[in-house]
Amino acid sequence: MYKLDLSGKKAIVTGGTRGLGLGMAEGLLEAGAEVLIVGSSEKAAEVAATLNKDGAKCHGLAIDLADAASRAEGFDKAVSMLGGELDILVNCAGVQSRHASEEFPLEDWQWVLEVNLNAVFDFCQRAANVMLSKGKGKIINIASLLSFFGGFTVPAYAASKGGVMQLTKALSNEWASKGINVNALAPGYMATDMNTALLADEGRNAEITARIPAKRWGNGEDMKGPLVFLASPASDYVHGVTLPVDGGYLGR
Repeated sequence: MYKLDLSGKKAIVTGGTRGLGLGMAEGLLEAGAEVLIVGSSEKAAEVAATLNKDGAKCHGLAIDLADAASRAEGFDKAVSMLGGELDILVNCAGVQSRHASEEFPLEDWQWVLEVNLNAVFDFCQRAANVMLSKGKGKIINIASLLSFFGGFTVPAYAASKGGVMQLTKALSNEWASKGINVNALAPGYMATDMNTALLADEGRNAEITARIPAKRWGNGEDMKGPLVFLASPASDYVHGVTLPVDGGYLGR
């Protein structure tokens, strides 16, 4: 169990104000890390304040992940707020847009790819330049089941999440020998805001649930253990992996 202790570690979690990102931020805090959550608005500071309990230390920061200049300024500020240190990066922020592929707006395509893939690479690169100087660090990207299959009416999201899985492998190839573990988690069907339409569709909801061997949708609590494992010394020899957290869905 001692290998899962994150006491003294400094972590950034993008998309940490709600849903899976919030659950994972809570998991890191429970394991002893100091955490900074990134959100798209000033709500990030408000959410962080609610997590400062029982000795936990959490900060919140608003960054527009669709804007390169905001990312550059925001990342530097985030590291500064953590005392100039960074041990763990969790790239969880993501956006979605649904249209038939033949009608998919180019501006939506660019927005989804900017947030879901370009921002991930940007933060990975910036984090690595902090971590390489000390020869260790943990980067955990959040992929998706759509890293493995294509879905319907979500070409940009599928492309971005396929890219996240391949980016995770590519960065791992270069940085594993330098002490940085780069891995990814692929959440299955999760009861979050992004899946509100599916959850409300009784027929589709039942169809999805029937295929999940665990017979239920997941939630932020289900992400805590896998994330803490990948963020901790317990995973020091795990590199370039995309781990499904899907209740067994891919096994069907």
